[in-house]
Amino acid sequence: MNVRLSWLGGMIVMLAMTGAAGAETSVSRSNNPTENLGSLIGAEQRAMSALPEALLVAKRAPSVGERVSYNRDWIAKQPKATGGEQFSCLAEALYFEARGESIKGQFAVAEVILNRVDSRKYPNSICGVVNQGTGRRHACQFSYTCDGRADRINEQAAYARAAKVARLMIDGAPRALTYGATHFHTTKIRPSWARRFPNTAKIGSHLFYRQPS
Repeated sequence: MNVRLSWLGGMIVMLAMTGAAGAETSVSRSNNPTENLGSLIGAEQRAMSALPEALLVAKRAPSVGERVSYNRDWIAKQPKATGGEQFSCLAEALYFEARGESIKGQFAVAEVILNRVDSRKYPNSICGVVNQGTGRRHACQFSYTCDGRADRINEQAAYARAAKVARLMIDGAPRALTYGATHFHTTKIRPSWARRFPNTAKIGSHLFYRQPS
């Protein structure tokens, strides 16, 4: 079977021409665009009527945004996540900052980090955002980078979940939970900036805020 792809009206139409049954169709060479369009549509409809049903029901693979579900069962079914330096920085940040949160809570913290990457007020890489201020007293942006404790990953299952969230977010999962938040803190504390920044969401034990422009 010879398969030809044709573009018509913004849609890809698959045409299958099979031996004598798929005889060549002729399209009018008239300068009348309506006539040309009608001939082309008719030819493609006849060709598609001869296609096996299996070809006609083929579907576009869903995008990351269309298939994300904020629950552990869904995350557990996703493939093991891997990646480079930026991926590792995000996965580790989610593990140390939010591994005790729900899956939604981990996605929310990832949103904050990526929103900062997109902001001119912060470094333009994930690792830059996560490690900003590390090593300077009271300057670190994420507490685990300056709490004086070794950053050991002891809970492998929790890290695997955080890594999958990181991979999905880097790959384009929607940022629809925190409404552009650039900051968050636990409900146990209330930093001074929380009085100045608008609160955008509460997810689990975290409150989220958007830094004014």
